[in-house]
Amino acid sequence: MHKAFKYRLYPTQPQQKDLERTLSLCRHLYNAALQERREAYRKAGQNVTYYEQKRSLVEIRAELPEYQRIHSQVLQNVIERVDKAFQGFFRRVKQGQTPGYPRFKGKERYDSFTFPQAGTTGVKLQAGGKRVLIYGIGSVKCKFHRPLEGKVKTATVKREGEQWYIVFTCEVESRPLPPNDQAIGIDLGTNPHFLITSEGEMVEAPRYFQKAQAKLARAQRGLSRKKRGSSRRKQARRRVARLHRKIANQRKDFHHKVARRLVNQYGTIVHEDLNILGLARSRTAKGVLDAGWAAFLQILAYKAEEAGRRVVGVDPKYTSQDCPVCGRREKKPLWVREFTCPACGASLHRDVAAALNVLVKARTEPSGMGTARAVP
Repeated sequence: MHKAFKYRLYPTQPQQKDLERTLSLCRHLYNAALQERREAYRKAGQNVTYYEQKRSLVEIRAELPEYQRIHSQVLQNVIERVDKAFQGFFRRVKQGQTPGYPRFKGKERYDSFTFPQAGTTGVKLQAGGKRVLIYGIGSVKCKFHRPLEGKVKTATVKREGEQWYIVFTCEVESRPLPPNDQAIGIDLGTNPHFLITSEGEMVEAPRYFQKAQAKLARAQRGLSRKKRGSSRRKQARRRVARLHRKIANQRKDFHHKVARRLVNQYGTIVHEDLNILGLARSRTAKGVLDAGWAAFLQILAYKAEEAGRRVVGVDPKYTSQDCPVCGRREKKPLWVREFTCPACGASLHRDVAAALNVLVKARTEPSGMGTARAVP
């Protein structure tokens, strides 16, 4: 299996200028390749293929000396990104969707370049485990906060605000945890609980965005008052970006810790197969986005796959209306959190009952219905 390892880079000022220059040249190449495809189709009705543009890189490097300082495979990856953008566009068109046409990349929208064969060329780990040698940049200080595992396949140098990172994709052997027959159902929430399990455990929602909202609003007001193009506006924009990055990092750290604990404790984890994109467009959007359900479920899925566990999604219909004991369905307003079933007398917290129903659905629904599968 493949696993990503992300490390912080600490380039010197000249190295940072070289990194910015590499990003800028890659962005110009991306936009030029995109423009070539658009013009060829608009004027002659022809499609320019990936291999045609890839072959033209030899001429580009010969005529423009600045591109000779960039690894050839990095430039090939830029052309591949353009090709993937068009492939995704045409695939969505065939599916009946209305996708946006591939766009040109502005300075703030192109923030990474990739070495596709970093295991053999372009990037080299230096002795001592504190620096990494990057083609065209030099020996850059790197914080290896955890050991790099497996065989390096690709390396991506990425800019996030004012910080630089390198992401290694490695081929590693899976290390499954010991077999576990325990199954748990979870019900995702926004406030006051992020997650409620079928065993009655309630994980409090951290609400990082809500807590930082006042500070973020002050920073954004300060940004709006600064003159466009001024150095003070740039400083204010960086301040807003730092706040957003801190919120995102806090949320990601929380997701990783909760997912790791669930994967370590249970062999099968069942959740509702929610339409998160639709909920993010509803009146509950702020709470849903602050909770980060989609990111959490993605993290949970890959941690479970690595550990040999199962994550199962079931149909969310009526999970909060059915009694998990007798199955009686009764509509109740959302503000009712504790209820007693009039049929069997079971007294349960609404979210715990929903988590129990999620687990029951995974055990009873036939295999192949949605993403649900039989659970032991």
